Amino acid sequence: MNMKPLIIGNIKAKYPIIQGGMGVGVSRWRLAGTVAREGGIGIISTAQIGYDDPEFEQEQIPTNLKAIKKHIDKAREIANGGIIGVNIMVATKQYESYVRAACEAKADVIISGAGLPINLPELTKGFDIKIAPIVSSLKAASVILKMWDRKYKQTADFIVIEGPRAGGHLGFTREEIVSMSDSDFDKIIKDIVEYLKEFEEKYEKDIPVIVAGGIYDREDIKHVMSLGADGVQMATRFVVTEECDASLEFKQAYIKAKKEDIDVVISPVGMPGRAIITPFIKRTKKGRIPVDKCYKCIQRCNPKDTPYCITRSLVNAVKGNISEGLVFCGETAYRLDKITTVKEIFEELIY
Repeated sequence: MNMKPLIIGNIKAKYPIIQGGMGVGVSRWRLAGTVAREGGIGIISTAQIGYDDPEFEQEQIPTNLKAIKKHIDKAREIANGGIIGVNIMVATKQYESYVRAACEAKADVIISGAGLPINLPELTKGFDIKIAPIVSSLKAASVILKMWDRKYKQTADFIVIEGPRAGGHLGFTREEIVSMSDSDFDKIIKDIVEYLKEFEEKYEKDIPVIVAGGIYDREDIKHVMSLGADGVQMATRFVVTEECDASLEFKQAYIKAKKEDIDVVISPVGMPGRAIITPFIKRTKKGRIPVDKCYKCIQRCNPKDTPYCITRSLVNAVKGNISEGLVFCGETAYRLDKITTVKEIFEELIY
């Protein structure tokens, strides 16, 4: 398969592979910088990015904002001129501050989902940065692009279509995740590719389509390319690499997971999310786990009634306390059987 470069405006990645953003702490400078060095686009997740800083327990948001620049700078040190971006959830408290911090730190791209990034063009105005919404339906793509067109006279630089086989928070109901077939998702991809032509013509620019969710091997890439996609976003495969920023125990949880150990859970964010069923997740199904501290992560979270603290559970997991942790993963995590390297993954996919 001939892998063409991924061109987004005036930036070009050697290969059409974006490493998906994974919080909390799973994709930070080491993973993103290495992916960028190998010719893909490395993405740092800003979700509680400063979790291991000594100041985090007292000052979450200021610590996270400082950590954004630190991790972008460190990623650039090893990226050899490669492309570094960030993933910022719309549902994040002080979302605007996170976007501004990424812009000021000179990230190359911002990918934004977990909500509709309606005001992203306004927040990035004046900065040389590419922006992309994450969507899971033609309707979501239409709402965002029509709003950007009408309000800001601007369109997306690229768009990420995330399917029901992805890890973490998903833009579908649990019923849709269970019932949606591969052909159903294929149709979503083709419909969005066709819909984008209107905006490509109006703004006289290409809007690359990136497909995410369940992309595992060359055949998966070849398939979505045949539907009109320009590239793929992969996250789960990059977890079990030496360069991934998570703990060894976190990576081993992926390797040990069987197909039946992976399920869709409802997170405190109120969205379905795919995760490995840990002892902690089993306890959440028996009832609420009281929260004694707010880590200021999600806009609509109320510590008094949230089923559990998502920050604490994700921090536990990334540090290696799997039995007390939430381990998000993609549907294909059970296929992983060893720790490898980013370079080896690229060599498998490209050559």
